[in-house]
Amino acid sequence: MLENIDLSQVITNEEYKENMKTLQVELGELQRKAWELKIPIIIVFEGWHASGMGEDINRFILPLDPRGFDFHTMTRPCYEERHKPFLLRFWSRIPIKGRIGIFDRSWYSRAIIELFGKEKNEAALEKTLEEITYFERQLADDGYLILKFFLHIGEKEQKERFKEIKRRGIPLILEEYEEKNGKEPDFIEDYDEYLPVVEKVLERTDVPYAPWTIIEANDRNFAVLKIMARAAQAIETCIEKVTRTPGQQTIKYLDMATVKLPELNGSTLEKTDLSKNLSIDEYRESKKFFQHKLETLQYELFRKRRSAIIIFEGWDAAGKGGNIRRLVEELNPSLYKVVPVGPPNDTEKAHQYLWRFCDAAPMAGHITIFDRSWYGRVLVERVEGLCTEEEWKRAYREINEFEKILAGSGAIVIKFWLHIDRETQLERFERRQKDPKKRWKITEEDWRNRKRWNEYKIAVDEMLQKTSTIDAPWIVVESRDKRYSRVKVLKTVAETIEKELGTWPE
Repeated sequence: MLENIDLSQVITNEEYKENMKTLQVELGELQRKAWELKIPIIIVFEGWHASGMGEDINRFILPLDPRGFDFHTMTRPCYEERHKPFLLRFWSRIPIKGRIGIFDRSWYSRAIIELFGKEKNEAALEKTLEEITYFERQLADDGYLILKFFLHIGEKEQKERFKEIKRRGIPLILEEYEEKNGKEPDFIEDYDEYLPVVEKVLERTDVPYAPWTIIEANDRNFAVLKIMARAAQAIETCIEKVTRTPGQQTIKYLDMATVKLPELNGSTLEKTDLSKNLSIDEYRESKKFFQHKLETLQYELFRKRRSAIIIFEGWDAAGKGGNIRRLVEELNPSLYKVVPVGPPNDTEKAHQYLWRFCDAAPMAGHITIFDRSWYGRVLVERVEGLCTEEEWKRAYREINEFEKILAGSGAIVIKFWLHIDRETQLERFERRQKDPKKRWKITEEDWRNRKRWNEYKIAVDEMLQKTSTIDAPWIVVESRDKRYSRVKVLKTVAETIEKELGTWPE
């Protein structure tokens, strides 16, 4: 990709000034239109060191309204970021709809530095590039415009610029992040060594929904104008697409040929035996045994730096809260957290729907328990019409990819669907209604959702079959008998963690 780039491109000062004036006005207007239309924009700047990235970015943002963009310089991760899946720190920085997120270096540089690094781990880099394509495609499918610029200079030009930087005493920003043991591994001076790696990254991630634009950066005026012209053209095209009339729109459906999903085969829920139960003595003995086992296993998780993500979904009144309480009863609260998930707030609605779950993901060695989760997209949002059909159909693949990323980072993902029948739910609703101490648990929304039981059942069956994967299988928990349900959850979590830790290298 880089070998055919003509680095001799130059522009005169007069041409630069004339074009710059026009482009500055145009970019300012386009930014305001994108904000009005709630179009989120991500602009990534990558390139060789000494390619002039800082100066070029500064010239680019000068005509923009600073109230409408966020600027991120991606350097060495903090402690918490190092102990979470690689991409989550970038998920947390994506802009809300209508704003522009500008990245001075991004997930690409960090992947090369952190995952390829000194060990030259090609497998780790390749795996992460695949995850990056998931990340960018999911954002693009949600309406994000993604622009990626790579500032390219020749090796000879880079060496000359390094001499000038040294002569003028300008510190490289990386020097602020050096450790006692030396510099962070980086493609700062090893041009020949990293050229094939950079080529591979660019070629592997040059996709229609997030293409790379190579910027010939030997001449800085030329580089800035090309960046601004390309950005203006892309934003204008995006605005034109968004503002087409319905008759002009080309309806876009999910390309099912690209999605590897199992065929639906009957109802998983109808095959569930809800007659399973436990006596009080069996319950007490098993509960105590598995709780003590989990108390030990949480410290083993911490020692081996494995995280666990435990998801509870299920019918209203199926016992999610009671199960979670028994699960954490003997755990150390400094090593786990419970995240209750309700309707998204305005900020969360202004992001891609997976965004709000990224901060809640556990660090290595910790446990996060979700009381409801990202599956709201294919359950409540689907049934209640809170998202489009295209969005919830697309979500099956997006969720599978998201969980694959979590599992690939070492997280143990355990997913429970707590199942009861409609009659049991009615009995529990009525008991809650009559009990002053439990009346707070029942709401008008619960009664309203109950009326759509059959629609939810169809959605649940499809969810179970399309998102039960090797990395994150679903466990259906027979929950008519609460004692049986709680012991099955405790036993499953304990045995799954124990099995995973037994196969994890010291």
